[in-house]
Amino acid sequence: MDIATLKNADLVALQGAQSAYAQLVTAFGHHVDDWRSQVTGGLDKEPWTGSTAVQVRGDLATFDSKLQAAHDELNLVSATLADAEQSFAIAQAQLIQALDDAQAAHLTVNPDGSMTWDNDKSSPTYAGDDAQARATDIGSRITQALDEAAQADQLISSRLKHFNDNATSGTGLDSATAGADQQTENNRENIPQQGTDPNKVKAWWNGLTPAEQQDLVNNHPQDIGNLDGIPSADRDQANRIGLTRIQSDLQAKIAALGPEPPMFDGTVSGGFPIQTGAYTEWKQKHDALQGQLDQYNHIQDRLSADDQAYAKDPSSHPRDYLLGISTQGQGRAILSFGNPDTAKNVSAYVPGVTTTLDSLRPMDPSQTPGENEADNALSVWTAADRRPGGQPTASIVWLNYDPPSSLTGGMDTGAADAGAPTYAKFLTGIRDTHQGAPPHVTSIGDSYGSYLATESAKLAADQPGTYSPPDDLVLTGSPGVPVAKASDLHMNGHVWVGTSPLDPVHLITSGTPAGLGPADPADPSWGGNNFTVANGTIGGLGGNNHTAYLTQRGGPSLPNIANIVTGNYGDVNLEPPRE
Repeated sequence: MDIATLKNADLVALQGAQSAYAQLVTAFGHHVDDWRSQVTGGLDKEPWTGSTAVQVRGDLATFDSKLQAAHDELNLVSATLADAEQSFAIAQAQLIQALDDAQAAHLTVNPDGSMTWDNDKSSPTYAGDDAQARATDIGSRITQALDEAAQADQLISSRLKHFNDNATSGTGLDSATAGADQQTENNRENIPQQGTDPNKVKAWWNGLTPAEQQDLVNNHPQDIGNLDGIPSADRDQANRIGLTRIQSDLQAKIAALGPEPPMFDGTVSGGFPIQTGAYTEWKQKHDALQGQLDQYNHIQDRLSADDQAYAKDPSSHPRDYLLGISTQGQGRAILSFGNPDTAKNVSAYVPGVTTTLDSLRPMDPSQTPGENEADNALSVWTAADRRPGGQPTASIVWLNYDPPSSLTGGMDTGAADAGAPTYAKFLTGIRDTHQGAPPHVTSIGDSYGSYLATESAKLAADQPGTYSPPDDLVLTGSPGVPVAKASDLHMNGHVWVGTSPLDPVHLITSGTPAGLGPADPADPSWGGNNFTVANGTIGGLGGNNHTAYLTQRGGPSLPNIANIVTGNYGDVNLEPPRE
């Protein structure tokens, strides 16, 4: 598949063919109905008996079965043509959008997909200082669109050949053959619902052929990419496609708003011009959509930058796996550094209040270290990778819930209560899709996320047949947890707590009604293993003491967490017992 072929593909003709075939199926169905009402139905009303009657009725029943099988096969051909039209339309739209973006960025796309641009800063067609990065991003989008179209072409051709062979050989008139073909179609389309037991999802996925799996990845990326029990590599591919489609959808919605209306029309009140209602409405909708788009663009930027870093030096930067992406709620994403299906050690980090998708952007000077949640997870990977037994490691940032948007909202456990079962199911899926020996799984909850992670571990302890518990639970900067004692989690001493003496969240909530749960995990009487962190002098009494646990600024905190993630418990530095 090349750029010109996909760009110029006549999908109107394909749509027309599918429509005509659908009409054929309908007409054939009417003929089958007429046959049954006028022939077999009429014969059943006649008091005809004897050996001849038995033979005739048997022959007619066989013919009736062949008619039904033929109708079912024709219907499957029609469905295949509909899938083809949809698959090629999506891939073509993605390609055209990428080509349009290239043109707007003053990038020239050559027939083979390579790109050139004007580097003369004085030229009106100067592509800008970031031309290389934009070319890399657009090039990957073009490649993805071509790959999707090629994969769809291969699968559709295979399916149509199968039906053609059935028709040519006559096997398509056999009810067993038609039934098997229908079952294959049902397996392909009956995607398990979100929340289904990951092990059952895995069994369903493994029952599909590679071509059928690829078809679902291409045509149902949002369903496949966010489904626990699907292998991480397949989820990543589906979610990268889904991310591109989310971006395209938001871009289309912004374009549909039309040009910016005039801000003023001459109306004055109290000596000041009044904005027009049309402008105010347009502005609100535009800014909301642009804000959403910016967040998903930042995730795409992160993936592109990390992919380049991984390609340059796999030993110093892991491959990214996008394990979840959606526009649900405030926007959801799950990003893994390293493949959790093949990693010996897997950690999953749940961030807390005010966290948005924007915290998964590439690190930039405007961000304070510790506020970029993707970099926090990457720091865990880097620290764990350097520990004995740390390779291979996968470090995940799990933002598949809606954290409270303010500190005051963080005193409501509703978001954590709603997210805990989803997180517990995710960790269960990590075990179900893992290859080889079981992984060592560590759940990390920071701040408000510590309540969610603890609630998730409690679900696993109370419902072992539904959820798989983590091997270790790490809680940092916690404002309180929902269990009275660490032992209530049945984790045999594998609950770890890190709290800075000057962490403002802990100072405000510890031992007060403001705490989220009935217990403060930092209290030695709670029963957790309190590990050492920064002594509280970094940044004084400011927020730095609450955001440094997973960074180098947190003193021994990050190395301790890395030792827990890799199972080097003897190297974890614990707080001395209080007098």
